Amino acid sequence: MTIAQIIHSLGGIAQKQQLVARGARDVDLTRVIRSGEAIRARQGWYTTLPAPDPRVRAVRVGGRLTGLSAIAQLGGWVLRDDVLHVSIPRNGARLRAPGNRFRKLTPSRSTRIHWDDEALGERGTVWSVALADALYRVVVDEPLEEAIAALDWALHTGVLDDFDFESLMLALPEHARGIRDWVDATCQSLPESLARTRFRLAGHHVRTQVDLETGEFVDLVVDGCVGIEVDGFRFHANSFERDRAKDLTITIERMHGLRPSANAVFHNWARVQRAVVVALEERGVPLPSKIQERRGGARRRVPRLLQRHEARATEVLNFRRAGRE
Repeated sequence: MTIAQIIHSLGGIAQKQQLVARGARDVDLTRVIRSGEAIRARQGWYTTLPAPDPRVRAVRVGGRLTGLSAIAQLGGWVLRDDVLHVSIPRNGARLRAPGNRFRKLTPSRSTRIHWDDEALGERGTVWSVALADALYRVVVDEPLEEAIAALDWALHTGVLDDFDFESLMLALPEHARGIRDWVDATCQSLPESLARTRFRLAGHHVRTQVDLETGEFVDLVVDGCVGIEVDGFRFHANSFERDRAKDLTITIERMHGLRPSANAVFHNWARVQRAVVVALEERGVPLPSKIQERRGGARRRVPRLLQRHEARATEVLNFRRAGRE
């Protein structure tokens, strides 16, 4: 087995001592670098992954992926990945720029360092903290809807079982544990998760994966009468006829059917929300008190457990705006 193959078998990134333990000599390591079969991510670290890969960038800094960066690398539901989240041991030193191992790390909007206890280093891989540790970071640091989406994904796909989920809930700060009541393991996509959370935050009653008489399920039913199917082109491009048939069933079962695209959920949520409000008004269904308050100019009351998350969401929004100016 070649040095490059050994590195690949170790996940694409390896420390020098791992390679030496498998018979690599200094001359072999020099040869694999000169041949371009591998690159040095950092002094004493070798990788066969592309230099821009987030895993390489985190190792080059001197740590491992955490938070949203780790979730995204694992294929999780992430709304944004514009910031590299890196976990560094509290005694970490000699931090380097994620794009250049010869430059010292300087403050940057695109890289966020998380100083973690050394115990985290005993879990996870050479390039990422353990899944539960990454999820903990997301729940504590990120806006509520993004934290819920990450947990929805972890439970829906089974990468986090019920026992580990409960352990994570117990490990969270007390103010954040209420997120348990917002997570739904039946959720099937990121836009569906975001839509459910946003409707609930607006005061709507939401049921998920509601069965129809045909044996199919509608993604969301809002306030008992608006049936919502959240479409993403990737999963619905070849199901036009089936989707239209489901729309007919939703109407036959006396619900107002709506099929917003994932893009609408991501970028035009106000219009989606407005469509639901109009559908409710047309059916004579009372609007949630929160919506009535906003129309009357009153300040929306926020449950105490969500205040921390909403403050973080505002901080992220301001951060994005500042970056565009």
